[in-house]
Amino acid sequence: MELKGCAAIVTGGSGGLGERICRALALNGVDIVVNYAESVAKAESVAKDMTKLGVRSIAIRADVTDPHAVQRMVDEAQAAFGRVDILVNDAAFNKTIPYSDLDGMTHELWNRIMNINLTGTFNCIKAVAPLMKAQGRGRIVNISSGAGVAPRGSSIAYAVSKAGMIHLTKCMAVALAPAVTVNCVAPGFMEGTRATANRPTEYQATVADMTLLKHPVDKDDVAEQLVTFCRSDSMTGQTVVMDCGRF
Repeated sequence: MELKGCAAIVTGGSGGLGERICRALALNGVDIVVNYAESVAKAESVAKDMTKLGVRSIAIRADVTDPHAVQRMVDEAQAAFGRVDILVNDAAFNKTIPYSDLDGMTHELWNRIMNINLTGTFNCIKAVAPLMKAQGRGRIVNISSGAGVAPRGSSIAYAVSKAGMIHLTKCMAVALAPAVTVNCVAPGFMEGTRATANRPTEYQATVADMTLLKHPVDKDDVAEQLVTFCRSDSMTGQTVVMDCGRF
C-alpha cells in the first residue's frame, strides 16, 4: 500500500515507542492521530513535532477501554483527515508482580491489564473495521511483546494479555480479509518506554545480557517493521518477534 496521503491512528502515541511509530509513519507522508489517555501535554507536543515533518497531526484523548470514546476518536479522525487507513494498537499498561505472587495479582489489577492491553485493542479494531472495509483497504498493526510468546514479562496478566493480542491478530486477519491486513510486532526489552520504567531497576540493568545480541531492542527498528507491515500487500495474520535473540 502506498503510504503517502494515508491517515493513521496510533494509540498510546505519546509513549516512548508510540512517538517513534508516529515519526516513522509521518516520514512516509502519513497524517497522524496521536491518541492518549492522560498525557495531554506530551501528546500535543508529539503532534506538533509531526506537523514539522510536513504532515497533518492532531492529539485525541480516548480511553481505549471505553468503546464509546474509541468510536468518537475514530469519528474525529475521519472528520479531520477524511479517512483512516492505518491503526496501530500500542496503548498498554503493566505493573511488576512476580509470577509466584498470586496474592499480589489481584482481580482488579488483572482486569485493568486485560482491559487496556487486550480488550482495548479489540475495541479499536472493531471501531475502525467498518470504515476500512468501506474504503476497500486498511492496515492494522498490534504491538504485543516477547512476553506474549514465552512466560516472562512484568506479570502473568501482562504476558497473557500480550499472548492474547497475538491470537487476536490471527483472528482479525481472518475476519477482515481481503480488504484489511492485520499483523503484529512483539518487541523485547526497549529502553525509554513506560513499560520499561515500570520494571525494577536491577532488571533493567541486566536484561540485555539475557539476549544473544547483548543490547536492548531499538525502538526505531520496531517502528520500521511496522511501516513494512503497512506497505505490504502480501502479509496478514503474522507476528514478528524482535527481542535481540532472547526467545
